[in-house]
Amino acid sequence: MLFKFGNEKTLIHVSLWLNYRHISYLDFKNIMPSTLPVLRARRERRLTKQRTASNRVRSVLLSVGMVLSLLLALTIILGAFAYADITHDLPSVEILPRLLNPPAGLLLQPTRIYDRTGLQLLFTFSPTNTPRRYIPINEQNPQHIPQSLVNSIIAVQDPQFRFHSGYTVEGYNDPNSHPTIAQKLVSELVTYHEAPSARRAIRERILAAQITAEFGRTQILEWYINSAHFGNYAFGAEAASQLYFGKAADQLTLAESAILAATSETPALNPLDAPQQAIQRGQDVIQTLVKLGLVSKKDAETALKKIPKIEASLLTPPGPAPAFVNMVISQLDSQIPRDRIERGGMNIITTLDYELQKQSACVTEVYASHMAGSTESNKNCESASLLPSLPPGAAFPESSASALILDPNNGQVLALVGETNQGVETPLVSAHQPGSSLDAFVYLTGFTRGLSPASLTWDISNNGNVKNFDGIYHGPVRLRVALANDYQTPVETLKIQMGLENVTSIASSFGIDLNADVSMLELAGAYGVFGKQGIYFGQNVGDEFLPVTVLQVESADHATLVDWTLPQAKPVLTPALAYIMANVLSDETARLPSFGKSNALEIGRPAGVKVGQTSHGLDAWVIGFTPSRVVVTWTGVHESIASESLTPKFPAVLWNALMQVASNSSPTDGWSAPQGVSTITVCDPSGMLPTRECPNLVSEVFLNGSEPIQADNLFREYDINRETGLLATVFTPPELIEKQVYMIVPDNARDWALSAGIQIPPTSYDAIQAPPVNPTATITSPELFADVNGMIKIIGTASGDNFSYYRVQIGKGLNPQEWIQLGSDVTTPIENGILAEWDTKGLSGLYAVQLMVVRADQKVDMAVIQVTVK
Repeated sequence: MLFKFGNEKTLIHVSLWLNYRHISYLDFKNIMPSTLPVLRARRERRLTKQRTASNRVRSVLLSVGMVLSLLLALTIILGAFAYADITHDLPSVEILPRLLNPPAGLLLQPTRIYDRTGLQLLFTFSPTNTPRRYIPINEQNPQHIPQSLVNSIIAVQDPQFRFHSGYTVEGYNDPNSHPTIAQKLVSELVTYHEAPSARRAIRERILAAQITAEFGRTQILEWYINSAHFGNYAFGAEAASQLYFGKAADQLTLAESAILAATSETPALNPLDAPQQAIQRGQDVIQTLVKLGLVSKKDAETALKKIPKIEASLLTPPGPAPAFVNMVISQLDSQIPRDRIERGGMNIITTLDYELQKQSACVTEVYASHMAGSTESNKNCESASLLPSLPPGAAFPESSASALILDPNNGQVLALVGETNQGVETPLVSAHQPGSSLDAFVYLTGFTRGLSPASLTWDISNNGNVKNFDGIYHGPVRLRVALANDYQTPVETLKIQMGLENVTSIASSFGIDLNADVSMLELAGAYGVFGKQGIYFGQNVGDEFLPVTVLQVESADHATLVDWTLPQAKPVLTPALAYIMANVLSDETARLPSFGKSNALEIGRPAGVKVGQTSHGLDAWVIGFTPSRVVVTWTGVHESIASESLTPKFPAVLWNALMQVASNSSPTDGWSAPQGVSTITVCDPSGMLPTRECPNLVSEVFLNGSEPIQADNLFREYDINRETGLLATVFTPPELIEKQVYMIVPDNARDWALSAGIQIPPTSYDAIQAPPVNPTATITSPELFADVNGMIKIIGTASGDNFSYYRVQIGKGLNPQEWIQLGSDVTTPIENGILAEWDTKGLSGLYAVQLMVVRADQKVDMAVIQVTVK
């Protein structure tokens, strides 16, 4: 019988083994039954191991497969979410025909800026005020874009234009990189409002691919050439060709086309503003065309030999409000990128009052001419007659002046005059050093912390660290007077008392940074709050709350892009605090010490005014407000040519005229005190309750609860011996005593008092001489100058003819101002007896004891002694 152990290969292995062991087949049959179980067991173990290893491999492969499947699914899901996020609210590419296609393409109309009526044109972002012409590429049109310009634009902007799908991955990480013409169109016209990011870069490329697929390369190139910026607000090839070469676009030569293509890449290097660079860059473009095979060497050589003739730049007369227009663009930049505004298709309605602007500009021009020393007048400027005379003697040939007029009821700028030099307005409006123009916020900080306009401050030297602009110290003054007259020593003292951090916090709530230069717009907005019960009207412009120059922005199809017609109201102060500030700043009497009578800050109606100047005398400000207008004027001179310091008396002249012009149709109302404000009479300058000695009484305003409760202690009446000039004593003959009122000057102010001729009260008393003894009115005990304590018996005589009664009284000091009677009047005469008893318990110091003997005819005999209670 033949046994099988698997396949044929196994039989061969067994046969070879038997032969090797010299075992016959019969022997093998005999031993086979005993070895068969062993072989089977070994085979089963081997198969089990193989199955286990195989299962393990299958398990691992299955796990890896599951993980990979999950990762793939997760990647697909995340990719879907990412794509959904990137393409969420993706703009429609159909916007491009609406923007660019004639005849009604929105961008074929330049952006125009108008006054508040929408009728008076202020500025057009175009070399001309006419609609832009759209020129097709198709050569079948009578007028078409020449092939030389098409090739030049491709060479400069997108050399691979004909070979890609509208986009490239190149420049993905650079937010300013838009490598293809299609991407440039999308970036400039579709996604301009999106912040630079990887998301925007992807969206830009998606849209570029879409417009290429939908509209084709020729249409994209045609759109681009008709909308590209070639400098000087020339958008489109036709506008650029007319501006720089005085010809239609279809007449452009190869050299001219190359120049325009180079200009489209860098509009600032255009043929008018940089002619040499423009020509050189055009020649570089021609060389590039040769390398790309877009023009023959022969044509290139011909083009390079002839320099194109560039049209002479025509001097465009400045618009009616160049500085105002610049501010409009600057403020709108927080809402719409400037490049998009300049590109066209918008109508901007501003806050400008056109007639007020014209009058403000001409008044400022006349004022600036007078500042420079000219006596000529502008016969076409009626309002110039309102200018008061300049302070005598001074002339500033290189001075500049600017002004701003604001309606504080809505935070709208009505007029803005740029820095005007020698009668010529420029578009420049800069921030300048504020100097003392921001001091009002130091005082306001004090008023929020318990001080009042009546509070006393000492304007005296503090070791020469701070000096007043007039070079004089004014001694004790109320905070009202110090603020109105721009005194610097008091404000520095107050700043230290209040803490700079607190002053900075108060100022910042008005949008004022004490550590930076300040603009007229910021000052107008801040001071307007005082005249409007503590409310700041304006808009959120970027990160700031400011007055605005824009009412509304509409697209050419009348869609509203920006609407600031309704002002936002921002409470900054309580009505009571705002009234306190307006009351102080509008006090014409308080500012008389510095400005005198009939000064330029008086306009015949209530007006709050804060003046300012810098320590180096190069800048001077006047900020004034009524309930309906705020006018800010600035005048400055260059450091290198300043022969003397500017003071606010100069810009006050301009302010006076402009406030009259701006307010001529407004009521002359002032401000009424709101709840929380009281008015009481106080002593000037202490601000305390009046006394008999107070030399001057004034009415002052207070926040409820901050009124004074103490009597004045700055002035005191003294008895003086008019012969010796010393303090009278109880022994000074009455006929030599006269009463004089002195100011009580603190030790640190004594030098000021002496220099100002202020009399200091004497500190020495008359020499004490005992009066003659009157036998009918005398004190014999205690003795003169005796030391006493405890219960004192006062012994003496009170008698004589016509005796009516006597009285004993005591007073503290050498010349008591108050007397205390011991007991009551006594009608019985006393001869060398006890006149009264005096309990000195709890008393100490020098006292006078006075005996008064009153006769029937009202004649009085007196006796006085001095004692020291210990």
